[in-house]
Amino acid sequence: MLKNSFELDDKTLHLLSTNGIGANALSLKLKNDLDYYLELWHSQGLNIVKHFSNYYFSTKFTKIEDETFCIVDIETNGSKIEKHQIIEIAALKIKNAQIIDSFDSFVKCDEINEHITQITGINIEDTKDAPPLKKVLYDFKLFLGDAVFVAHDVKFDYKFISQSLQKIGLPPLLNRSLCSISLAERTIESYRYALSYLNKLLDLHPEATHHRAMSDVMTTYELFKISLSRLSSEIKTTEELISFVKKAERLKRPKFDPFLFVEEEQE
Repeated sequence: MLKNSFELDDKTLHLLSTNGIGANALSLKLKNDLDYYLELWHSQGLNIVKHFSNYYFSTKFTKIEDETFCIVDIETNGSKIEKHQIIEIAALKIKNAQIIDSFDSFVKCDEINEHITQITGINIEDTKDAPPLKKVLYDFKLFLGDAVFVAHDVKFDYKFISQSLQKIGLPPLLNRSLCSISLAERTIESYRYALSYLNKLLDLHPEATHHRAMSDVMTTYELFKISLSRLSSEIKTTEELISFVKKAERLKRPKFDPFLFVEEEQE
């Protein structure tokens, strides 16, 4: 059964991504409000389609090169949604490894402590003339649409944005999501998988400013392209890619950090 008005139970989510669920069974779960919920979920970023007699995530049939991915990064003035907020958000829409659109905004904020400023370089002066959180999130939600949400450590960005939407009176995100860390762990051999480390290892974005939203998005975009280029040809659809990221065996990490040997040789 439904957990609440906006979420499907885990069993139904699994069926939608694999074998599908019959129209009658899904309608019964939704108390005959199937059309209403399909529209509602689509407004939350989840596109469910009918294929023959069953319903599936549209990502089950969408080829990777035809999918729209949205690479997202946020900076916040703390990690607790109860008392902190987004102070910067950036995103790139990607299709067939090409950038098709971008989003980038500071968010008005009344408090940014010195520690956050040291990490991000963002201070109150940067955000004082920025639009308020509600405006930025409305605009971002329209930008995101039903694209697949991609981020480096996707759980944090996805959850923080989703909960922020709820704080301003909007329903949570339901977009399919993908973690670029998990994808990199299965496609790139590295001692570490922090974005700054991978940037150094692969020379992804030479002019990167770590912990600034658009810079981290650009770095993740370059990483994402490399990961996709190393996928097996057997992985063809978006849902197969999502399954690979969650279930495939991680590559074996090197026992030693190669950069330590370089530093020792330079001394």
